[in-house]
Amino acid sequence: MVPRIGALLWALLELLLSPGAGAADGKARSCGEVRQAYGAKGFSLANIPFQEIAGEHLRICPQEYTCCTSEMEDKLSQQSKLEFENLVEEMSHFVRTTFVSRHKKFDEFFRELLENAERSLNDMFVRTYGMLYMQNSEVFQELFIELKRYYTGGNVNLEEMLNDFWARLLERMFQLINPQYHFSEDYLECVSKYTDQLKPFGDVPRKLKVQVTRAFIAARTFVQGLTVGREVANRVSKVSPTPGCIRALMKMLYCPYCRGLPTVKPCDNYCLNVMKGCLANQADLDTEWNLFIDAMLLVAERLEGPFNIESVMDPIDVKISEAIMNMQENSMQVSAKVFQGCGQPKPAPGLRTSRSVPDHFNTRFRPYNPEERPTTAAGTSLDRLVIDIKEKLKLSKKFWSALPYTVCKKESVTAGPSNEDDCWNGHAKAKYLPEIMNDGLTNQINNPEVDVDITRPDTYIRQQIMALRVMTNKLRNAYNGNDVNFQDTSEETSGSGSGSGCTDDICPTEFEFITTEAPLVDSDRREVDSSANRSSRPAFTWSVICLALLLQRQCR
Repeated sequence: MVPRIGALLWALLELLLSPGAGAADGKARSCGEVRQAYGAKGFSLANIPFQEIAGEHLRICPQEYTCCTSEMEDKLSQQSKLEFENLVEEMSHFVRTTFVSRHKKFDEFFRELLENAERSLNDMFVRTYGMLYMQNSEVFQELFIELKRYYTGGNVNLEEMLNDFWARLLERMFQLINPQYHFSEDYLECVSKYTDQLKPFGDVPRKLKVQVTRAFIAARTFVQGLTVGREVANRVSKVSPTPGCIRALMKMLYCPYCRGLPTVKPCDNYCLNVMKGCLANQADLDTEWNLFIDAMLLVAERLEGPFNIESVMDPIDVKISEAIMNMQENSMQVSAKVFQGCGQPKPAPGLRTSRSVPDHFNTRFRPYNPEERPTTAAGTSLDRLVIDIKEKLKLSKKFWSALPYTVCKKESVTAGPSNEDDCWNGHAKAKYLPEIMNDGLTNQINNPEVDVDITRPDTYIRQQIMALRVMTNKLRNAYNGNDVNFQDTSEETSGSGSGSGCTDDICPTEFEFITTEAPLVDSDRREVDSSANRSSRPAFTWSVICLALLLQRQCR
């Protein structure tokens, strides 16, 4: 309380020494400038005094001789509230538009990337395989349907989905390379069980699983992060000042009018204490906000690296075609192993018994050249989008704790540091002496300008802090290649609601963490970039089979 008592003593001294205090010269000063400034705000000048009147009726401004009526004080108080709300919205425009516009660009880019990849695969396979592909195209269509469903937030296990794709492709391919046999559904199900053991598609499924899984986890989580950042910024920038804040705003912005000093602006430090008191809860968001931005930057690095979803999806048609070629080249060995494990199939009625591999599978594709990577959404590339968003994210760090300084630097708000002796300090045109408060709610206990109840944090801001905390954990998991789904287990969410304005993904309460880990990779990325050695030694083959069975049992 000492700073507040000191401020009152200084105010009393300034009032005694200020010219015109109590109209000691016996002449009431003109209110002409005040009337002009008041009218410029759009208010009616009816019943506005032409000269100062006694100020005992004032509830916020100093009760000295004044140019303000009670009605003027009320209207200017509402005006100060409106201007404060507009100021915060204006000052937060950059951070809000950053998340809104970049979310739109990234989402548009990723969606068009998937559409282009599907179209490219379809065009290539129709041109190369003709009817053989068209008769089995639903296998590939289902792959892209599931990838899109995952990206848009669907409950899709990427590893299981990719395993199912290769198993279904093996079933279809096995029938095509063995047209002389008839295969029942049970037999084909037995065939699909050999996908992992026989590796009929070579090393492509394993490598593609690593690349697709981590690329999609990073892409989806990053866009979700942009969504959360957008929602939090939009919500927190819509402030609802407390009665204590409104009084302080009126005193700072418009009590000079009542004192006959409409052109005198508030002192910088005075403004800072008012803003730190009014934006105390917003400042408490800063710690979690900065951690969230750091996590976004980490995932952005993943988008630039070897798990760049653009570099994974653009050549996916070539990679799947390579897998089909591997299957065709190893068809005799694969068929022999399957016949040994699943039994000899029945001959197809009316067909030749000799093996007949369709000639369509002999077509080879030229190697994929990364330099030919096209631009996609809006004529840009993922690299360019990431470079842009990283710059914007770095600029938005510490935004909420810096907001009072941003507001008080505005020329239309304060007198500026060069006029510290010629500014409004809340009581008179003089230097502002109290010290500047630190950031955050608890540090406002001795704020000399704003009455702040530090025992009652803003629940709405606390909900946004929780939303950021949840998203930060999800981003960190995505950086490590893990996909974390958050399931709200709170029974309260099924009730009628408390009017908090929360949505399921923005203001969750309690969470059950379900983690899906992507295939592990070595620190030097050999998992992606190097081809696995193909060994024909029986001991190695049985080791692989045993290991696959063990992993399959653990996954179950």
